[in-house]
Formats: sequence, C-alpha cells, structure tokens
Amino acid sequence: MNENILEIRHLSKTFGTHAVLKDVDFTVRKGDVTSIIGASGSGKSTLLRCINLLETLTTGEILFHGESVTGGKLNQSAYRARVGMVFQSFNLFNNLSVLENCVIGQRKVSRVPKEEARKRALYYLKKVGMLPYINARPAQISGGQKQRVAIARALAMEPEVLLFDEPTSALDPEMVGEVLDVMKSLASERMTMLVVTHEMAFARDVSTHVVYMADGVIAEEGPPSQVLVNPEDTRTREFLKRFLAQD
Repeated sequence: MNENILEIRHLSKTFGTHAVLKDVDFTVRKGDVTSIIGASGSGKSTLLRCINLLETLTTGEILFHGESVTGGKLNQSAYRARVGMVFQSFNLFNNLSVLENCVIGQRKVSRVPKEEARKRALYYLKKVGMLPYINARPAQISGGQKQRVAIARALAMEPEVLLFDEPTSALDPEMVGEVLDVMKSLASERMTMLVVTHEMAFARDVSTHVVYMADGVIAEEGPPSQVLVNPEDTRTREFLKRFLAQD
C-alpha cells in the first residue's frame, strides 16, 4: 500500500536575497527510504530543516497524511515527535546520561509515564547496541556511539518518519559503519526514512528512492538503479563522476 506520509509542495526557502530552495516538490510514502544527494550548498540540509519546521518556509506547503503542517494550527512539538530528526552533530544533552537523553523527550513532549519512558528507552538503546552504556555521559563515548544514542532517542518517540541530516559526516571513518548498520536494520524493518547523505553505497543499496539536488532544485529523482546507475540529467552525471573520482 503506497500511503503518502509526507508531501512537499512547491517549497521555496530564501535567506535574504539568496534562494536556497526553489519550488521543491516530492512525496514520501510509507516504508520509503529516500536518500537526498548532491553537492554541498545544494539545499539538502535546509530542505530537511524545513520539513522538521526548524526553518520557516518562504513559500509552499508540507502535508503530513494529507494535512498541512505549515498553516500555523499545528502543535509543532507533537509533529516533531512523529517526524523525528537525527542531526549531524548528535545534539545530545552533555549533562545527562545516555539513558536520560532517551527518556527526557518522551517525558517532556509526549508526557509518557516515567516507567514506560524508561522501558521504551532501554528497548531502543538495546536495538542500537548501546545498552552497556546507559549510565555514561556523552563525553565518555565515541562519536559513533553518540550517533547511535541519538538514533535511539529519536526512535523512543516512536515516530512515523525519521529524518537523518548527514548522520555519518561528523564521524571518523571507522565509526561510519556502525551507524550505517543501524540505519540498514531500520530500513529492513520498513522504517520510513529521509536521509541526506554522501554515502553513495547506502543510497544505492538501501534506498528505495533517490533525490539528486543541485542549486536548490531537484534535478532528478527516481529509483537508485536509474539515478545512480543510469542518470538522465547532465548535472547528476557530472556530480556522480566527480564524487566517485574523489572516492
């Protein structure tokens, strides 16, 4: 069943006179893993921040299950609990333990009872392999472990969609794999994900849909077999050639 969860309609975002996003239009269906690729400065992270309402749209609309989230009537905290986000720089609370980081959002935003919140946090920390570290503070664990805690924290809110903003780009190369393994596991469970990434192997092997952005527009989108293997747009071909040459 191809149920539309998110619909981005004619989204534009301008900072001053600089148009970062221009008339962006695409749909995220239940169970999709959508990888958003493109050069730095193409608008990928801004798009994710608009979807999570961390940035205000200049024009356009975002629909969640067919209802506008940009009309001002929405409870933004409740929406963000259903459309979770994992950031490049983890955004953990340094003064809280790993377990407390995964409990606090449930308690404050979703008003989950204390024991239920703790139980849920432990379940998702186990899922990402971080159960042995529940009493550690973020400063005591590696970057890859921090990102796995951030994923567990987002999952503990039990969202319908998870947004990932370059989740491996702040990590040392040897830690990238452990985070990608968690994401692959979520994909195999049909978690709906929208991933801004430079990890082309992930985009090729795990995605159901790839969106290539250039200069604030979607230059090309489609299944990985089309966009990454046989792209139609010249800009996509040039990007992939440059990107693969760097690797």
